[in-house]
Amino acid sequence: MVEDRLSALRRGDLVEVRPAAEILATLDDRGMLEGLPFMPEMLAFCGRRFRIDRRADKICDTMVTARSREMPGTVLLEDLRCDGSGHDGCQAECRIFWKETWLRRVDGLAARTSEGSDAGLRERVEANTRRTSSTGEVTYTCQATEHFRASKRLRSWDPRPYWRELRTGNVPLVRWLSVIARALVQEPRRRLGLRGPFPVLGPRDTDALTQQLNLQVGDSVRTKTVEEIRPTLTHEGVNNGVWFDDENIPFCGRSFRVRARINHLIDEHNGKMLDLEKEWLSLEGVKCSGEHSIGRWFCPRAFHVQWTEDWLERADRP
Repeated sequence: MVEDRLSALRRGDLVEVRPAAEILATLDDRGMLEGLPFMPEMLAFCGRRFRIDRRADKICDTMVTARSREMPGTVLLEDLRCDGSGHDGCQAECRIFWKETWLRRVDGLAARTSEGSDAGLRERVEANTRRTSSTGEVTYTCQATEHFRASKRLRSWDPRPYWRELRTGNVPLVRWLSVIARALVQEPRRRLGLRGPFPVLGPRDTDALTQQLNLQVGDSVRTKTVEEIRPTLTHEGVNNGVWFDDENIPFCGRSFRVRARINHLIDEHNGKMLDLEKEWLSLEGVKCSGEHSIGRWFCPRAFHVQWTEDWLERADRP
């Protein structure tokens, strides 16, 4: 029998991912626990040890509400991310959620040996990852497509989730105070129907769109300023399917290297694979902080912030 869910896991705690057979015993016929899938990409971590990075007590919903939700009994381990190997090469690189039931505390120096095959677990999760309809349409299931159903609503003005971020050690005091101060200014503005620090204008000016830069991984680039990016956006603040929001702003007008080109990823809204004609780019060290997202404060998902070439220009040095 798998022992009861761990309680009060905190940032920095050392845990071990349970053996495949124990994890399999926790899953339903869909390969899920409490609506959260155990994905094929997670099999490689069974029996290994990691530190708790954050609890998933306050995550952002990127599917329906663009607000905060809670995923009970769930944590993030270090910076473990989905490599897409079990989802036909999806390049989203989402952080992986771990149910506490899939983990056990490390109470000694020696690692426990994991005996047996992972065949049963692999068969269960792979059978529920990719589905083909009678018309030949392929859809995928992953933690990104299910995070809304696996979580519950949090209210922006309920102080308890914010306090829990500090009490559980998710966020250090100085950062907590900084984000709370920002939220106390921005949330009333949102409720009054006012935009955040970046008032999106449109329609976009086609003269502001750049020519194809053909940027490659490792190239040095400069991110354009907010004023330079503004004319490239639609009324909704979108360019080539990428939403420019408050999390982009701290990285504007700075120099970085191209980390990856992205043209193949799952649309979490419908589970279909997107093959982008005009690739998106991620930059080294540029991740969503959860410190600027109105209504989604303290989110730990740390997405690689996406950019289009219209928002970049080549730089002579990093």
